[in-house]
Amino acid sequence: MKRIVLLALLFCLNDVHSQIIHKRVVSLLGSPFEITLVGKDTIEINQNIDIGIAEVKRIENLISDWIPTTPISEINRNAGIKPIVVSEELYNLVERAIKIAEITDGAFDISYASMDKIWKFDGSMKEMPSEVAIKESVSKIGYKNIILDKKNSSIYLILPGMKLGLGGIGQGYIADMVTKLLKSKGVVSGIINVSGDISTWGKQPNGKQWKVGIKNPMNKNKIFAMFPLEDSAVETSGSYEKFVVFNGIRYSHIIDPRTGYPAKGLVSVSVFAKTTEIADALATGIFVLGKEKGMELVNKLPGISCIMVDDTGKVYASDKIDLKKYKNE
Repeated sequence: MKRIVLLALLFCLNDVHSQIIHKRVVSLLGSPFEITLVGKDTIEINQNIDIGIAEVKRIENLISDWIPTTPISEINRNAGIKPIVVSEELYNLVERAIKIAEITDGAFDISYASMDKIWKFDGSMKEMPSEVAIKESVSKIGYKNIILDKKNSSIYLILPGMKLGLGGIGQGYIADMVTKLLKSKGVVSGIINVSGDISTWGKQPNGKQWKVGIKNPMNKNKIFAMFPLEDSAVETSGSYEKFVVFNGIRYSHIIDPRTGYPAKGLVSVSVFAKTTEIADALATGIFVLGKEKGMELVNKLPGISCIMVDDTGKVYASDKIDLKKYKNE
C-alpha cells in the first residue's frame, strides 16, 4: 500500500500564459492510474492523455505475467526448456532489473513470481509456516538463474517452475515511458502517477514546482513532510496495512525473496530518484534490506535519497535530505 499525496492544484487553472492543468483518473494495471498534464488547449491535452493511456496498455502487453500472450508469460512457460527471443526493450528492462538485484544483494529479485504463497495477510493465518515450507517457497527464486544472451536478445530461466514478475519495477518503467512519450509530443509539464509510482516534469502554470506530501503510516491523517519535484520521481513501499503478528513480532506482506520470511522493522520506504523505474525497484529492495543496510546503500548511490519509517513510527532520512527543510509543521 502506498501513501503519497499529491499537493498540486489538480484542476483547471489559468495563468498569464493561459495554461491549464487537466487530470484524468482511470483504472489500469489493476489499480488507479492518474495522469495530470499542463497545456493551453483542453482538446489537445485530452488527446495527449489518450496517447499516454495507450502507451500504458502497450507496455502492459509486453511485461505482464498475468496476460498469457505476453513475452514474459512465454519466458515463464519455457523455464527449464529453452531461451525465448524478446524485443530489445524487454531485454534491456530485464537486464536493468538484474542490476538492481545485484546492488541490493538479491533483496529485489524479479524471479520472485515463482514464490509459493504460504503467508496469508487476510486474517486467516493462525500460526507461522514451518521452516521447511518457507524454504521450499523460495526454492525457484534466484536472479543468477536468469540467463541473458545479448547477441540473440534472448532470456532463459534455468530452473523448471521459475517465473519472472516485473511488478516491482514495471510500474515505474511505465511511468517513465509515458513521461518520455508525452515530452516528445511537446507536453511541457505533468505528473504520471501509476498507483503511487510518481514521475514529474516541468512546473505548475504558476511557475511553482509540483509537490508531494509524505505521510507517517502511524499517523495517516497528517503529512509530516512536503517535497518539491521537478523532472524527478518518487515511490513508496509500505506494509502498514498488510501484516501479521506472531510472538509479538510484526511480519510484513513484503517477503524477502532470499529467505521466504517477511521483511521486519520498517513500515514505509519512500525513494526519490531521477527515474521512477529506479525509485520503484529500490524502494522494494531497501525495504527488504532494512534500515541499516538499506540506508547504507542509499547513501552510496548518486542521485538517490530516501525517507524511512520504522515500526515504532520513527522517521529516518538519508544523508542527502535535510528533513527539517521539508517538514510540514
